[in-house]
Amino acid sequence: MIKIGGNIIDDEAKLSGFLLEFASVKGKKILVHGGGKLATRLATELSLPQQMVEGRRITDAETLKVITMVYAGYINKNIVAQLQALGANALGICGADGNAVRAHKRVPKAVETQTIDYGFVGDVDEVNAAFLQTLLNAGMAVVVAPVTHDMHGQLLNTNADTIAQEIAKSLSEFYAVSLIYSFEKTGVLLDVDNENTLIRKLGIKYYRELKDTGAIFAGMIPKLDNAFAALDSGVEKVIIGKAEELQKLIEGQSGTTISLN
Repeated sequence: MIKIGGNIIDDEAKLSGFLLEFASVKGKKILVHGGGKLATRLATELSLPQQMVEGRRITDAETLKVITMVYAGYINKNIVAQLQALGANALGICGADGNAVRAHKRVPKAVETQTIDYGFVGDVDEVNAAFLQTLLNAGMAVVVAPVTHDMHGQLLNTNADTIAQEIAKSLSEFYAVSLIYSFEKTGVLLDVDNENTLIRKLGIKYYRELKDTGAIFAGMIPKLDNAFAALDSGVEKVIIGKAEELQKLIEGQSGTTISLN
């Protein structure tokens, strides 16, 4: 199970290099991708105001249309087409396909002095592991876009890190699952601007200390929370690191290894 970050999606050269490595990975594999900046650029061109709260996009009805077109459309199928060219038989889906990932609309949340309605943002309820198993057993490399549904006809914009964690958890009942979060950094850094401050192994106790003291930058916290939740639910290994070093991440020779110890 591999999740690729939006900053890699935005860079054609880095994305091509990553997909070359992903295509060569042996065994059953799922790639969950983020959305990058294309949806924001398109929404701006369409004069749709965009609002972010704590790194999460407020998704109104019109923005949801853009996100669905970009994430589950162009980005997803572009990745699939590149993998096919590399000899990896890939199938692109979103959460609505095959009832793969069911979610509910996020409940409005109190943030400081106001209540934030995230709009059509989804929180995951259930993963259809049997459906994904069928695809994996057929030899497909499954490419998942971060759009889910609520079983009532409503699509929902859902965090890709969370989708990767939930899928990994659901499949850990049937396989020995490794979860890799790949993005533009070498791993978890004590100083986000200094690659030499890489933490090679991060346990839950040390993570809580760093979180309490503000030493972990805010954007990394949801990813790490997802990582520890995955381990706590049966996922065997979680590694966070640089997308260009995918094979080394898989072998545990690069990035930050997350541990419950």
